[in-house]
Amino acid sequence: MAAHDKFEIIQSTLAQDDNMLSATMLCEIANVSRSGYYRWLQAADIREKREEQDRADFNLVLRAYQHRGYSKGARGIYMCMLHWDPPVVMNLKKIRRLMGKYGLACPIRKANPYRRMARALKSSHVADNLLSREFTQHGPRRVLLTDITYLPYDGKFCYLSTILDAYTRQVLSYVLSDSLEMDFVLETVNNLVKQHGVSLDTETLIHSDQGCHYTSVSFIRLVKDKKLRQSMSRKANCWDNAPQESFFGHMKDEIDLSQCKTFREVKRIIDDWMDYYNNERYQWQLAKLSPNEYYTYITTGEYPLKDVVNPCNHVH
Repeated sequence: MAAHDKFEIIQSTLAQDDNMLSATMLCEIANVSRSGYYRWLQAADIREKREEQDRADFNLVLRAYQHRGYSKGARGIYMCMLHWDPPVVMNLKKIRRLMGKYGLACPIRKANPYRRMARALKSSHVADNLLSREFTQHGPRRVLLTDITYLPYDGKFCYLSTILDAYTRQVLSYVLSDSLEMDFVLETVNNLVKQHGVSLDTETLIHSDQGCHYTSVSFIRLVKDKKLRQSMSRKANCWDNAPQESFFGHMKDEIDLSQCKTFREVKRIIDDWMDYYNNERYQWQLAKLSPNEYYTYITTGEYPLKDVVNPCNHVH
C-alpha cells in the first residue's frame, strides 16, 4: 500500500468519534513517519487543486473520446484535441494517466472472426503479386487496396466492398450490399474511377486477395478497361494486404450494429463512419491528420494545424 493511502486511513481513523489512538500510534502501526503524515496534511490544498485540474483535464479527454460517438485510444484523443479551435496540446502520458485514473478504457482490437471469401467459385485467373508489400513507397494514388468484409446484423449479413489508398489511408470508394453478387464489387471500381479517375494513371495498382470476385473475368476485364494494373496477394497470406485488413479491424471495433434491424440502418451507420474516418479519424502515422487532410497536406505542402508544430520535416 502506498504511503498516501496509509495517510488517508490514518486521517479517517482520527476523525472517528470512538477512536482511542493518537496520530503517533497510528503512524507506528502503519509503518510511516509522523512527520511525513503531517506534511501530507499540510499539502491538502495542493492536492485538492491538483484534483480539480485533473477533473477539468479529464473532461477534455472525455469530450475528445466521445467525439462523433466513436471511442478512441490515447493517441486518437491527443490528435482530436489538436484539431480543436483553439487546439489543446496534452501530453500522451497525462492522457493515459487520466484514462486510468477515471476508468476510461479504449477499445481493444479483436481478431477478425470472419473467414476470407469462399474459394470454391474462384477461377484460375490469378494475378501476380506486383505489390510485394510496398504499400507506401510509391506515393498517393499508386497503390489501391481492395477487399470485402462481412457485417452481421439482426441474424443476417451484409457485405462491404472498399478501395483504400495505401499511402494516404483514404477510403476512395465503398459500396454496401445485401448480397454477394458480383455487381457491388464492380460498382466499387466504377465509383473509384468516376470520383478519382483524374488522379490515377497507368502505373496505379489495384491489389486484392484471390477471392472469387477478384479472379472473375468481369472484374479482370473492368480493371483492364479502366487502365489499372491488377495485383493479388499470395494464397492465404493476409500480410500481403495488411493495411486493408487493419482498416476493417478498426472499423468493426468502432461501429455498433447490434441494434440494427434493417439494411438501411446499417448503411446509415457505415456512411457516417466512413465520413468520420476520412475527415476526422486522425492517424499518428499520417502526421496526426485525417486521411483527407493528409492527402491535401502532401499535395500542397501546407500543414493544416497552424498553431501546432509540424511533426514532419518535409512532405513525404
